[in-house]
Amino acid sequence: MLAKVHSFGLFGIDAYPVEIEVDVASGLPSVSVVGLPDSSVKESKERVRSGVRNSGLDFPPDKITINLAPADRRKEGPSFELPMALGILAASEQIDKSLLDDYVFAGELSLNGDVRKIKGALSMALCARIGKRKKLVLPAINAKEASIVKEIKVFGVNTLSECLELLKNPGSFIPDKRIKPVAKNTASVHHRSDFSEIKGQFLAKRALEIAAAGCHNILLIGPPGSGKTMLAKRLPTVLPDLTLEESLETTKIHSAAGLIDPHEGLIRTRPFRSPHHTISDVALVGGGTFPQPGEISLAHNGVLFLDELPEFHRNVLETLRQPLEEGAIRISRVNRSLAFPSRFMLVCAMNPCPCGHYTDPRKACRCTPNKIASYMGKISGPLLDRIDIHLEVPALQYNELTSPDEAESSASVKERVIQARAAQHSRLSEKPALYNSRMGASQIKKHCGLEPQAQNLIKTAMTEWGFSARAYDKILKVSRTIADLAGSETISVEHVSEAIQYRSLDRKW
Repeated sequence: MLAKVHSFGLFGIDAYPVEIEVDVASGLPSVSVVGLPDSSVKESKERVRSGVRNSGLDFPPDKITINLAPADRRKEGPSFELPMALGILAASEQIDKSLLDDYVFAGELSLNGDVRKIKGALSMALCARIGKRKKLVLPAINAKEASIVKEIKVFGVNTLSECLELLKNPGSFIPDKRIKPVAKNTASVHHRSDFSEIKGQFLAKRALEIAAAGCHNILLIGPPGSGKTMLAKRLPTVLPDLTLEESLETTKIHSAAGLIDPHEGLIRTRPFRSPHHTISDVALVGGGTFPQPGEISLAHNGVLFLDELPEFHRNVLETLRQPLEEGAIRISRVNRSLAFPSRFMLVCAMNPCPCGHYTDPRKACRCTPNKIASYMGKISGPLLDRIDIHLEVPALQYNELTSPDEAESSASVKERVIQARAAQHSRLSEKPALYNSRMGASQIKKHCGLEPQAQNLIKTAMTEWGFSARAYDKILKVSRTIADLAGSETISVEHVSEAIQYRSLDRKW
C-alpha cells in the first residue's frame, strides 16, 4: 500500500517542500531510501525501525521503499524521520492515511520514539505559510521558534505516540499543548554591560558612536590593556534594537545553523560574534560539502569582532573583502550554489607591534622596524580600505582609572544613534542603502556635497597622505554620519576634519 507524507528540506537557510512516498509491498524484509539521500538520511531507517517498535507499534516485515521527492535535489539531515515513520504506519494500515493530508511533519526520532530537535524550523514555518497546508508538526523544542509565523498552526510533539494522538484526536491537543505564537514586537532588551563602565577613552567612545550611527566598520589599535576588547563588546549596547524584519532574518540564519535557544524562539538582540584567530576561511565565511552559514552570516544585522587582527591567517582575512562590499556571500560547489546574507559591522582590534608597546610612552618597544613592518603587513591594503574608521586607543593613565566621575551611559548614546539613523532612513529610502556606510556612488554624490572649505581640506589630505579613491568615499560617508549626529544637513569643514582623523593607518603607518 502507498502512503504520502509532506515534509520540508533545507537548502542553505531556506526550506523547500519534500513529498515522502512510502510503499509497503510483499517481499523480503528491507528498507530502501531513494531520492538522493545523504548518509544521515540513509541511517534514518534504523532509527525509524527502533522508534516505531519502542513506541508499541508494529514495524512491517515487508519490502519498504521510501522515495523523497523531488528526486533531483539532495536531501540532508534527520528531519525526515518523523514523516517516514508516519508514512510506514499509514502504508501498513496502522493509521488512516487520510489523517496525514492536512499536516506537514518534520522531526528526528530517537531509538525510543522521542522526537528530537531539528534545524531550520523557522524556515519551514515560513515555507508552510506560502503553501496549501497550514498545520505544521515539529519537535516541541522547536515549536516556539516556528510559532513566530502566525499564519500557520504549529504543534509541538515530544514523542511519536504523542504525534499519533494529535492525528487521531486533534481537538484534545489544544489549547494546553498548542504552542501560542510569541508576541511580534521587539521590546528593548537589557544588556549586562554598559558604556558607563569604561573609564576614560572619550575619543574611542566617540568613534564607536559614529560607527554605530552610520554602521561603519572600525579598527582599534592600541597597546595591551588599553580597553579595545572592552569597548568592542559594549558596542551592541548602543545599537538600535532589531526591527521585526531584522529579527526574522537573524533568527532564520541561526535556526538553519541549529543555534536557536528553545526558550527564546525569536532573536531580539543583535548578534555579537567573536571568532578565535585560528578560525579557517570556511568557518568564517561559510561553506563545506553541504554549505552552512559561517561566522559572517551568523553576525548578520549585528557585530563581527576580530580581536588580534594580524594573528588571523591572511587568506582568511581576504575572504572578507567581497562580503564587506556586497552584504552577502555566495558559496559555490559542484552540485549547488548558495547565497548567505552577511550585512554586519566589522570591529577589529590589534596591537601596534608584536610586543604591543610601540605606541605606549611608558613602556619600551622591543620590536625592530622590520618586525613592526612585517606585523602591520599581515593586513592587506584593500582590506584596510574597506574599514571606515582607524583609531588609536592609548593606554589609560592612573587618574583616568581612579576618576570618580560617571561616564555617559549606553542609553544616552543610543538615543543619539537612533536619531542619526532615523535621518539616514528618511534620506536613503531606497534599499539596501539604509545606512551611510552602504551608500553607492550616486547616493554619495547626491547626499555628500561639501562646503568649499571642506572640499579644500579633503583635497589637501588626499595629496599629503595619498588616500585611495575608496578611502575618499569612506571619509565622505563618515563625514555624513558625523553631520547627522550633529543634526546638520550640510557637511562642514569640522565634520570632514574629524573624519580624516579616523584614517590613522593611512596617515601614520
